[in-house]
Amino acid sequence: MIRMPLATASLLAIAISLAGCGEGKDKAAAPATPTPAASTTAPAAAPAAAGKVDEAAAKAVVAHYADMVFAVYSDAESTAKTLQTAVDAFLAKPNADTLKAAREAWIAARVPYLQSEVFRFGNTIIDDWEGQVNAWPLDEGLIDYVDKSYEHALGNPGATANIIANTEIQVGEDKVDVKDITPEKLASLNELGGSEANVATGYHAIEFLLWGQDLNGTGPGAGNRPASDYLEGAGATGGHNDRRRAYLKAVTQLLVSDLEEMVGNWKPNVADNYRATLEAEPGESGLRKMLFGMGSLSLGELAGERMKVSLEANSPEDEHDCFSDNTHNSQFYDAKGIRNVYLGEYTRVDGTKMTGASLSSLVVKADPAADTALKADLAATEAKMQVIVDHANKGEHYDQLIAAGNTAGNQIVRDAIASLVKQTGSIEAAAGKLGISDLNPDNADHEF
Repeated sequence: MIRMPLATASLLAIAISLAGCGEGKDKAAAPATPTPAASTTAPAAAPAAAGKVDEAAAKAVVAHYADMVFAVYSDAESTAKTLQTAVDAFLAKPNADTLKAAREAWIAARVPYLQSEVFRFGNTIIDDWEGQVNAWPLDEGLIDYVDKSYEHALGNPGATANIIANTEIQVGEDKVDVKDITPEKLASLNELGGSEANVATGYHAIEFLLWGQDLNGTGPGAGNRPASDYLEGAGATGGHNDRRRAYLKAVTQLLVSDLEEMVGNWKPNVADNYRATLEAEPGESGLRKMLFGMGSLSLGELAGERMKVSLEANSPEDEHDCFSDNTHNSQFYDAKGIRNVYLGEYTRVDGTKMTGASLSSLVVKADPAADTALKADLAATEAKMQVIVDHANKGEHYDQLIAAGNTAGNQIVRDAIASLVKQTGSIEAAAGKLGISDLNPDNADHEF
């Protein structure tokens, strides 16, 4: 999400729609959808009753966690490079087929990356870096042309700057030279003018450039940018196509280099990288980071920012992969990442399955019932997310499920939120069994 501390990202501020993919960005959110308190209230964490975890066992779990982080980011890097190849092929010959291939490569690249988001909240080095890679929602008018119905985030001075159409943009009283579209220049434009809705880089900027705006609201259909927006000469549409081509190439290059950087931070046997620092810490410190990441993604980020906000406002502008209508997959793989960390499992993009020392292996020794409860909750959440995926695969995507008046669809999303909240309580209980009290996963100022 957009770079702001989760603890200060109030529901009210977000629900008034910072940015997005269609209409109504500067309109107040619709009244909150009533949610029965009993269905979305996390059970209180069980009191910690466990003794200290064996240090060698804890360090083995942290070491396997580091192996998984390295593998996930390596897969994110490799799939981003595949995306880059598809983008280059599209730019070499813009047509419906090469555009389709580039879009498919983008969707495939999301699978490993989304499973990395559980690492973010416990590791500052990731959270500080993530904004350039996955910030959302964004004011797409900063980047390119938009429909006349476009309504941007309130108070954003760069919301209609249109970098692609201009070599110099006006932001408030300042003029910014954007003649040369390079990875470095694009990185410098994030949060331009102090607005977090100004997102110039990352997966979602690429998504917008490949799909364009989704102008369907809560109806069926995703963005439908034509391949001719990237043609030069006869048949070209969109205008300024040389600059749009340069933008897509540069932003994809930046994504690859950003992921290469994060892979380096987790590479094994490097004396002075972040992984070495993590593994040198006491085992309990690493376990706390793992559990805090699980709980914070589960509660404040996924249940709150990514689902509760969009449901209560009936707002497709607040869905995650909004231009492509890939939100069902983004939610599923976020939840999958949480389960991966607890079980010490990760299935790589080549089908190889990683297993090893896990949080579960520690909790089951301390309290088998707590381990059973958390594993059951994680499985239940995945099943609820699968329902959302199944509906999308049948033609009813997330933005349709959250539509006002779609009682059945709203309930599907509400059930998934409730499951995420319940599993967070079990994460806290499991932490307590390992002697980790006061986990306090971030709730992003949401009430459940």
